[in-house]
Amino acid sequence: MAESKPRIPGTAQHFLECGIEDCERNCEFYCNSCHQPMCKQCRYEHLNNPKTKNHEVVLYQLRKRQLPVKKCEIHPTKDIDLLCEECKIPLCSKSAATPEHRGHSFTDLETIYAEKFSFCLEEITKLQEYFLPTSQDIQKEIKEDATEIKKIMDNIRTSMKAEAESLKSLVDKVQSENMKQLDQIEHSLLEDLKTQEKTFDEYTIHLNNLIKEFQDFLSSPDPTKLTLTLYLVDMKIQPIPETTKPVPPVFTAGQYSKEDVAKLLGKISIPEIKPEPRKIKPMEIPSLPTPKKPTSKQLKSDKGKSNVKQTLSLSSSVTEVREFTVPGVDNVWHLSLDQSGRLWVSDDVGNLVQTDLQGNLLQKIQTSAGPGYHTVTQEGDLILTDFDKKVINRITLDNNITKFIKTGDWVPLSIHSSYINGDLLAGMETDEEVKITRYNKTGKELQNIHRDNKGQELYNAPYYITENINGDICTSDNDKKAVVVVNKSGQHRFSYTGQGSGFSPFGICTDVLGNILVCDLCNVHLFDQDGQFLSLLITPERRINPTSACVDDENNLYVGDFSTKVTVCKYLK
Repeated sequence: MAESKPRIPGTAQHFLECGIEDCERNCEFYCNSCHQPMCKQCRYEHLNNPKTKNHEVVLYQLRKRQLPVKKCEIHPTKDIDLLCEECKIPLCSKSAATPEHRGHSFTDLETIYAEKFSFCLEEITKLQEYFLPTSQDIQKEIKEDATEIKKIMDNIRTSMKAEAESLKSLVDKVQSENMKQLDQIEHSLLEDLKTQEKTFDEYTIHLNNLIKEFQDFLSSPDPTKLTLTLYLVDMKIQPIPETTKPVPPVFTAGQYSKEDVAKLLGKISIPEIKPEPRKIKPMEIPSLPTPKKPTSKQLKSDKGKSNVKQTLSLSSSVTEVREFTVPGVDNVWHLSLDQSGRLWVSDDVGNLVQTDLQGNLLQKIQTSAGPGYHTVTQEGDLILTDFDKKVINRITLDNNITKFIKTGDWVPLSIHSSYINGDLLAGMETDEEVKITRYNKTGKELQNIHRDNKGQELYNAPYYITENINGDICTSDNDKKAVVVVNKSGQHRFSYTGQGSGFSPFGICTDVLGNILVCDLCNVHLFDQDGQFLSLLITPERRINPTSACVDDENNLYVGDFSTKVTVCKYLK
């Protein structure tokens, strides 16, 4: 039996329509018996028709996958629709009646196909959501280890050079002191020798004078004079002065070896520690949704779980619940809703106020102006970026302000706290590059996302960020005129570019169904987690200029206006 195809246009940004002829309403259900997608009204008529009242009609997400048509090779007019349990071969119903299969057991091939199809989807989910990102995390850890090893080696090299330079400095110092001492000894010895030389200069003069005087006596013609002079004058020769020979210093060479020098410079050793195996996080893949309806309490606590999808659907119209004006701001540029049911509202000039859900002012903070620069954590702490000081601040419930994360050269533009695990997603930029950075609860950097698989830049201006229930990171990029969606591993999934020209996205959020809502100053666009357009929830006819949006646990949609107005709407039932 050929599958009845739902009327889905070629692009991913359109309604999934009812498959019943002449019906153009939204598809919400699926008949497993006749493989027809259908709306709520057609489902009612289908189950009230005597011919089809016993058909199995389920939510579209829980549909049974139709068996692809394949003709039997033995009976070309028949479709293969059975599996012989004994022979383990697919066959048609006519072949099942042949003698070679007499007495055998058969299973509906479509049931097996649906089971295997679901199995493949689960395995793909495991591969995409666990094995691939976990492997990539380990690969990233390996690269980080390689970087760390290089850093450690460079530090050791620096220490070794410093030790060598220190030893060289000590050698130079000792050498200098030895030279100075040697110079002093040399000077002292030379001075002593100089004194001795002077003594002999004087002694030589004395001797020469005596020689001259004796010669004068000998040459005198008066013998009386010679006799009398020699008798009266003591003409003794002075003894030769005693002097000492210098004792030069002796240099004793140092007694050292290469090993001695190695001890002085230190040595390299590898610790006798057994390498620890890398930790592989356990697989936590959520099971496929079931049609069991959760309680209202579960609806609130399971905001991030896919089984909530089965309890709600889109209403045919949007209902305005109430409207209030936010005091203390010039416009409603960004909204953050905390767990206590209070709203943080900021404008484009740095005013940040907290109100209750009726618009009563609770507190006001002056901050750096920006787009989606604040968010509230699971613990109720306010996180906000300061792009002037390049820091991400945390304000706790007791109003203690701390500089939580310093971003270095990167300017933090926007921030979002994950409902799934409490991670922080920050839009960052420098003059050369733009990226999304993931931090854990303690502020440790975990991930950077900036290019697709082709090496192209994903972002120009990530002014608003949110995270979907499937872990997708959804970024409103006004410069790119698109909502850029990547999976939690950072792989680009799709970019939503609006309906027609002039799309200029601002505030963004997601709902309990995994749908994505984005404001463009004229409309609030609603599309599913695969990029398929569903509806324009807010249109210009409502006289609202949407700048920001958020959804609370009761599935109320809060829409911030370019004025100071917040409109609360219902769009799910």
